[in-house]
Amino acid sequence: MSDAVTQIENGGGNTPKGAPVRRRSMKTSRSVILADKAADWLIRIGGIGVIIAVIGIMVFLAQVVVPLFTGGTLEQHITFTKDTRDARALTDLIDDYRTITVTIEADGQVKVYHIATGTALRSPDFEFDGAVPTAFNRSISGGDVAFGFADGTLRLGQLKISVSIVDASALPADVQTLGETADKTDGNAVFTPIPGGQFRRLAVETVLRDPQQIAPQGTAIMAIDYRLGGTVERPTSSVITVDATGIARLSRTETRTNMMTGKERTTVRSTELAALPQGTVVLDVLMTSKADQVYVAAVDGTVYRYDTRNFNAPQLAETIDLSPDQATLSVLRFLIGEQSLVAGRSDGTVDIYFRLPRDGAVTTDGFELVRAKRLEPHRAGVVAIDVSQRGKMFATADADGAVWLRHGTSEQVLLRMASASGSAHYEAIALAPRENAVIAMGTDGVVEAWNVSVPHPETTLKTIFGKVWYEGYPEPGYTWQSSSGTDAFEPKLSLIPLIFGTIKATVYSMLFAVPIALSAAIFTSEFVHPRVRSVVKPTMEMMASLPSVVLGFIAALILAPLVETWIAAVMLAFFIIPTGILFAAYAWQLLPNVVQLKYGGAPRFTLMIAVLLVFAILTYLAGPKLEAVFFAGDFKAWANGTAGSGVPFTALLLMPLAFGAIWLITERIAGTSLATAMRTDHRFRAAAIDMGRWVVSLIASGVLALLIASLLSLAHFDIRGGVIDTYVQRNTMIVGFAMGFAVIPIIYTIAEDALNAVPEHLRAASLGCGATAWQTAINVILPTAMSGVFAAIMVGMGRAVGETMIVVMAAGNTPILDWNVFEGLRALSANIAVELPEAVKDGTLYRMLFLAALTLFVITFAVNTLAELVRQRFRKRAASL
Repeated sequence: MSDAVTQIENGGGNTPKGAPVRRRSMKTSRSVILADKAADWLIRIGGIGVIIAVIGIMVFLAQVVVPLFTGGTLEQHITFTKDTRDARALTDLIDDYRTITVTIEADGQVKVYHIATGTALRSPDFEFDGAVPTAFNRSISGGDVAFGFADGTLRLGQLKISVSIVDASALPADVQTLGETADKTDGNAVFTPIPGGQFRRLAVETVLRDPQQIAPQGTAIMAIDYRLGGTVERPTSSVITVDATGIARLSRTETRTNMMTGKERTTVRSTELAALPQGTVVLDVLMTSKADQVYVAAVDGTVYRYDTRNFNAPQLAETIDLSPDQATLSVLRFLIGEQSLVAGRSDGTVDIYFRLPRDGAVTTDGFELVRAKRLEPHRAGVVAIDVSQRGKMFATADADGAVWLRHGTSEQVLLRMASASGSAHYEAIALAPRENAVIAMGTDGVVEAWNVSVPHPETTLKTIFGKVWYEGYPEPGYTWQSSSGTDAFEPKLSLIPLIFGTIKATVYSMLFAVPIALSAAIFTSEFVHPRVRSVVKPTMEMMASLPSVVLGFIAALILAPLVETWIAAVMLAFFIIPTGILFAAYAWQLLPNVVQLKYGGAPRFTLMIAVLLVFAILTYLAGPKLEAVFFAGDFKAWANGTAGSGVPFTALLLMPLAFGAIWLITERIAGTSLATAMRTDHRFRAAAIDMGRWVVSLIASGVLALLIASLLSLAHFDIRGGVIDTYVQRNTMIVGFAMGFAVIPIIYTIAEDALNAVPEHLRAASLGCGATAWQTAINVILPTAMSGVFAAIMVGMGRAVGETMIVVMAAGNTPILDWNVFEGLRALSANIAVELPEAVKDGTLYRMLFLAALTLFVITFAVNTLAELVRQRFRKRAASL
């Protein structure tokens, strides 16, 4: 015994006598220890590096996004006093470069000052020959001005701030430096140095046209507005005036040039609007650029809106009171685009009104002036408003000397500025063309200038994630429209349609991909011969290597037109093909056991594919007839709700639920007796009973579904108008097909590996207890592998959420909030890919796209975290096995 033990310890009993014995060292070599430690540290460093990278990405995205919510900053506050004070200021202007300010006074004098130093410059005045204007107005850009006089005449003009570039050698000889600035002046213009040894020259020019008699001789014009239009070859000007008698007149001047002689011919047409009530004190009059709408505002807050689309027969369309309480209306202005009216009142309130079409409107044109927004009020009465030439920003001043910079869309007060000189009242305020400065002209001649920076006035949490009421829209909503072709366009930057589009694309893609991928994984794992599996699985894995841009291209240019042509057959194929495969499966059970065993491998798999193709061809051939039965012969018209009834298709959708209900009822009533009969009866008869039960249940479920659909129709429920509606060629269903093709290989591969990783003893124990392969797969294998299967679904969903090119090419890229499977969408990722190349760096759109990326990052992070918690729960349940 001791010799045997010695032999075993020495390497076994067969070792020849005297041969050297190799003893196995029980000590781990140093190289293995070093390699193990190196791998341990490498894994740790890699994991920490991934965490740092993820945090770094989030920090970078947040850094780009934060400026969207910082509001505005006051860069500089300048105060100076005018050297002369002759008449009250009618209006104030600033140039594009915040260099000079221009004031038009009531006597026609034009005062120009260098803002940084307060130096007065010479400028041409408007010469009225001693007359004093009784009415004045200017365009939003400030260049076109109109003056009305006590004798009923009107004079139109222009105030231009001309900009030119001159070389240093071309500067006038008498230029002097303005204070401590780099600017120079010759008394008439300001020269600002720019790169390249050149100077930018700013000077003021005025143009005043001859007087026109508008009102009767001796009747003063009390309010006026002026618009230019037409074309270069045929310019037009429209003027609306209100005289001292309360008569409003609309005049239109059109100039035509003879192409042969070059002579100009000017025609003037005038029409009177409906008379104002006796005693109306007119505050102001406004007119749109097309001269199709006129607003006459009274001091008591009453606004008379005229429909002047028919020049020869203008109508008083609406009368509305903008000051229902005791407050008076102090200022009324258009925002750029002339769709929004800003009203300031003596109690400090500031409201924005839209002209919108309304059902049941009592107005003559079907439109009503609706108060869309009530902004934060001033503490004192509003005395002046000036609007931006670029966007929906505007400045308001109150009687206490407070000047607020606001934004109409976001409804926020961007900056609150106060007088440093103690001025309690401003005659006029001006907002710079680039929205980077505000000028306020005090009654005491003190000028306040604020240089401001408000890079993103339209963005707040509400405008990004809440409902916003935009111009021309009947109600507040979620809208994404970042750009357009007009200067008056306001960007609409709600991320909700993009988030919704991402969710919509993911949901429909997963509805298509998950059942197919999991069914394929279960089938190849539990039912297919290993040789077949060795071919099928690599083929499925190769599908994942297809570029998404190729899938998107095929979906958009090939699949979408084909589906549109055969949409009825495609829709019905979702019901006919599965039903046909189930019928073939029940029929397979009727075959003798010998036949099933003989042809149970590759032949059965081939037969399954053949059955699928046969029923697909049958669906294709029967498509027109089925379209006539279910969709009134025209699927698109049926989907729009203009043809046919929704009952047949609703019944088709309800059939799975009805079948489940019928099956549960029969199982509860006769399930035990049927199971006993099938176990004790002949195999063929048992299969026939099983198939008969399925056929009867299918017919009964069809009848039940049709009955329920009819009752729903009586209750005015129609499947159309929801998930089924207007058909567009590039739609969510096409995205689901294409993205499903990209997602299925991922879900299939991971799920199949998880199913194969289930311990073999569980499978053997289940089969040994008499369970069928299907019962084993569903009740034992799948629950055990649920953590891996769930992980597969989440990985596939991550691919669907982040997919870009398929959505860009196949979804139509329309940012809408609609579950309609036949309409398109715009996802977060697709929106970033499409619009980022066009976004100006550090602009609002640029930062909004980074916010979209951050939102996608947060959504993905939250979903993956939740998925990991669920996966760990499944894993703990299966760990005991």
